[in-house]
Amino acid sequence: MEEKKVKITKKTCHCADCNAVCKNDELFIIDNRQVCGVCLFGDVPPIMIYPIGIVNNGLERENKQFRKERIDSISQIELLPSQKKFMSGLEEEPEITIVYYLHKSYSVKTLFNRGLDGKRVGVFASRTPDRLSKIAIQDVYLLDIKDTTLIVKGLDAINGTPVLDIKLKI
Repeated sequence: MEEKKVKITKKTCHCADCNAVCKNDELFIIDNRQVCGVCLFGDVPPIMIYPIGIVNNGLERENKQFRKERIDSISQIELLPSQKKFMSGLEEEPEITIVYYLHKSYSVKTLFNRGLDGKRVGVFASRTPDRLSKIAIQDVYLLDIKDTTLIVKGLDAINGTPVLDIKLKI
């Protein structure tokens, strides 16, 4: 069964939960319904995060379930030149954790069949890229560093994904 996509064409819409008039960028699509940020997050203000680099690997988003073959793929993480001063000691680490932004996520479902085993779960019990926060983390093997480009193995992020942070894997 193909999922219907909600396309927003007006500059403002109504929240399906509270009926408030909202700008399109204040709405989230959940179970094909437009829900405002206030209904989801209350009075908590959004935060601003800047990317430090971008993923380059040729992988594209598919409408299929989780693909295990991505685990062995090689990716380049092209850090911004301004990030070079923060890379000291990184070459000594065989494994690192990449924090990245899911820039091509689809609408969120409250319940769905998990791709790994078919079990019916919610977002927090899955690896779906379709989540409200749009943030993901992944432990990867650091194979090489060339100037500000990291060559890693095992990154499950698609081409063009903004990288938010790099951390030591513990």
